[in-house]
Amino acid sequence: MSGYATAPSDTARRLWPWTGSGHGPLPPLLVLLTVVTGLVDAVSYIAFGHVFVANMTGNVVFLGFALAGAPGLSAPASLTALGAFFLGALLGGRIATRFHAHRGRHLRTAIASAVPLVLIAVVLAAIAGQPVSQGARYALIVTLALAMGSQNATARRLAVPDLTTTVLTLTLTGIAADSRLAGGPGGRPARRFISVAAMFLGALVGALLVVHVDLVLPLAIAAVLMASVALAAHRLSRGDAGWTRPSGSG
Repeated sequence: MSGYATAPSDTARRLWPWTGSGHGPLPPLLVLLTVVTGLVDAVSYIAFGHVFVANMTGNVVFLGFALAGAPGLSAPASLTALGAFFLGALLGGRIATRFHAHRGRHLRTAIASAVPLVLIAVVLAAIAGQPVSQGARYALIVTLALAMGSQNATARRLAVPDLTTTVLTLTLTGIAADSRLAGGPGGRPARRFISVAAMFLGALVGALLVVHVDLVLPLAIAAVLMASVALAAHRLSRGDAGWTRPSGSG
């Protein structure tokens, strides 16, 4: 009899691996923000000349390559992205400190503050056209890296397992190292695969649109997704449900 009682929850957990984790609507919202990361990094890498605005590991590596004289890379562009991302993460940290007691309001406020930056990038991209001029390139790098820094600081402080919205190296390592094949406990590979798939989807769609349409459209989609996350977080966090409280479990 008990087996029948647990079947629905087991089925739900198989369909959505964060079911019963205590994080409420945060996982799907952070999955959407992971798609955003793929979108904006596709735009920045393809249209701004081999620089990322969200994945800072890549910029550190590119900076080293550029200083060594590798062609096609720009040390100033990488440094600009790193600096703007740092400032954005600082802003995100300040918001987290202010709203740490309520994760729903924290997510709402942080993403709502980043949306105008992405909208500015949309306008700049529409004005600049392609190829992007040097001045517009740096303005776009700054606005998008600020937004992504704040988003990443927010995801870090929300502490939903396997959803950083950016860093996938450890996620991919965990899939392999924690697997039964490697002699590990198995972990929660579905969570990690969803995170990887979300980033891949954003990067694929972003690249297709930049190459075949225009760089404005993927940035506009990113802005819409972020605004939707902020609105959903606002509407879902009006109460004091358990998921809104700070938690590192799940």
